[in-house]
Amino acid sequence: MPELPEVETIRADLERLVVGDRIAEARIVDPRLAQGTAPGAMAAALRGQKIRQAGRRGKYLLMELDAYRLIIHLRMTGRMLLAGTGAQPDKHVRAILTLRSSRSLWFRDIRRFGTWRLVPAGDAGQPGALSLGPEPLGDEFTPGYLLAVLTGRKAPVKAILLDQRHVAGLGNIYVDEALFRAGLDPRRPAGSLTPEETRRLVGEIRGTLRESIANRGTSMRDYGGLEELGSFQNSLRVYRRTGEQCVREGCDAVICRTVLGGRGTHYCPRCQR
Repeated sequence: MPELPEVETIRADLERLVVGDRIAEARIVDPRLAQGTAPGAMAAALRGQKIRQAGRRGKYLLMELDAYRLIIHLRMTGRMLLAGTGAQPDKHVRAILTLRSSRSLWFRDIRRFGTWRLVPAGDAGQPGALSLGPEPLGDEFTPGYLLAVLTGRKAPVKAILLDQRHVAGLGNIYVDEALFRAGLDPRRPAGSLTPEETRRLVGEIRGTLRESIANRGTSMRDYGGLEELGSFQNSLRVYRRTGEQCVREGCDAVICRTVLGGRGTHYCPRCQR
């Protein structure tokens, strides 16, 4: 599933490439994509709308239009693609926005889990069914905030970080990577982290996300930006490196994999405590 850096990369691409353009025609190919509005009504509402801004909240894309906000959740395999004149969509394209510039925005989704929701412009409500926690790159995500969230919790620290009610946008890849960089075992009870460990973890979460955004995210399987693929997969230190030697100098342990809360979890048994 695309996580914060991947969604932020797509947001930046949309901002650069399509903001200011206008939707000449809209087609919802897969009725299951449209949430809260009938597919035909959603397509009719989108026609003629100017794309004024591209935003993001957690893992959600927010396309600000004249009269609406289009909330896009990519989920597992959703992709936004910018197609030129004459390009033909394949069977996995679930929605098509034809722009006045003669280009088209396609929403391609092999697993068909992604969703679109249309709300009035300026709607202050949360984009998801659950309220989202602070953005990990925002001012509210401080060591003090995270320590308060972790205190008294017996659940593994990784499970707490993946809960979007506590931190918005983090997913499996970046939690594994940040915990490795912070030297913290993902299986540890969340409440066992000290203030110093929490401070270190916040710094590594921020650093990992910023580095990935600078590299346009992690391109695995179905993710890619509107133009270029990401390259952060070349910098992964534990994620999907099961059985390989730890990259940290002087450590000859091999990366292990376990399952926490139904999610594959990768860590170094020596470097992470």
